Amino acid sequence: MEVKDVKVYANSDVLRVVALIPEGHSHIRLVLEFKDQIIVVQEATAAAIVRAYVDIITHPMRRAVELVSMQASKDVRKKGYAEHQLIESAKSEYEVMHEWSERLFKGVFHNLSS
Repeated sequence: MEVKDVKVYANSDVLRVVALIPEGHSHIRLVLEFKDQIIVVQEATAAAIVRAYVDIITHPMRRAVELVSMQASKDVRKKGYAEHQLIESAKSEYEVMHEWSERLFKGVFHNLSS
């Protein structure tokens, strides 16, 4: 796996969040303005983030989910959906938690209790 820089933003680092359908477009863009950069994600990505959040927050036991990019042909995906989708991976909840706990917190996986 390629090592990438990881930036963790506190709520105080977020200057604003803007959701809009730009003129001449039909899909939402989500603009995240931080102190050091602006990130814009398209509707399919915003929807995937919402799905993952709702999946965790509404489930009585689930603590992690990973969505991975996949290309879905027209005959497989629902009408109106983007060709590239973020779909739940085959990794177990434990695998996802362990991988990201190691990457973000340098091995304090066992201390995650909240």
